[in-house]
Amino acid sequence: MTSTRSMSVFTTYLLILAILTAGCSSSNNFNSTLRLATTTSTENSGLLEYILPAFEKELDVSVEVIAVGTGQAIALGKSGDADALLVHAPDVEIQFIAEGHGTERRNVMYNDFVIVGPKHDPASINEMSNAAEAMIKIFVSNEPWASRGDESGTHMKEKDLWSITGIEPLASDDWYFALGQGMGATLQYANETDSYTLSDRATYLTQSDMLPFLDILIGGKNISNNPDPNLYNPYSIIPVNPSKSILVNHKLAIQFSDWLLSDETQNRIAKFRLSELGQPIFYPFVR
Repeated sequence: MTSTRSMSVFTTYLLILAILTAGCSSSNNFNSTLRLATTTSTENSGLLEYILPAFEKELDVSVEVIAVGTGQAIALGKSGDADALLVHAPDVEIQFIAEGHGTERRNVMYNDFVIVGPKHDPASINEMSNAAEAMIKIFVSNEPWASRGDESGTHMKEKDLWSITGIEPLASDDWYFALGQGMGATLQYANETDSYTLSDRATYLTQSDMLPFLDILIGGKNISNNPDPNLYNPYSIIPVNPSKSILVNHKLAIQFSDWLLSDETQNRIAKFRLSELGQPIFYPFVR
């Protein structure tokens, strides 16, 4: 008959084995998962769905995409709730690095912003060369403006442009609608309400079939025809500083950063929807 002491030792052994096994499983999951906080434009455009499977297959890992505004992505990085950021607000990114929240900032790709609005263009801004001047004209015409209002990179750019105009829109204004929504939802709202809005070109182009009442009015037919340098829109990759949390997978974030800037991935970015739309959605920095 087995003694009570022997059973106690055996039970303790099983318990320790279970803990170690769980720890190994948790460690494996940690090492093989990248938490990527990024903008809605990279997801809404379909870019991430297009490029990420190759990274996951090559390294036998998984990527958990957290698609939010740049402001929210930055906050996730500061709290250590993301491993890497793919964002597009240079001033905020530089401050993020300066404060020690990220270990490096590397340019990945770029596109541009455009102002879209009703095809009949009641404010008569079509083909103006300066976005801020066009926004003044929209304001004077008292035409509706749809703002993301979510502290995203696009919203930050919009606020920069309003600052240039000297106009400070308020959420209480009857012409200004701060939605607190992503780019796709904001474009849909503008389409349904005959409003003007600022959009990254990528999201507009990929959703234009569902926006029958909108057109690009400021920014030209492609980035080469965009006369306003203030509408330039660069994207950067930032690995989060591992000192923010023991859960930050810095090694995998660095691997992802290197992979994004590899010739193969940069070429894939350049070709994304090129044949379908007749122009790149994003332009790579490294070719």
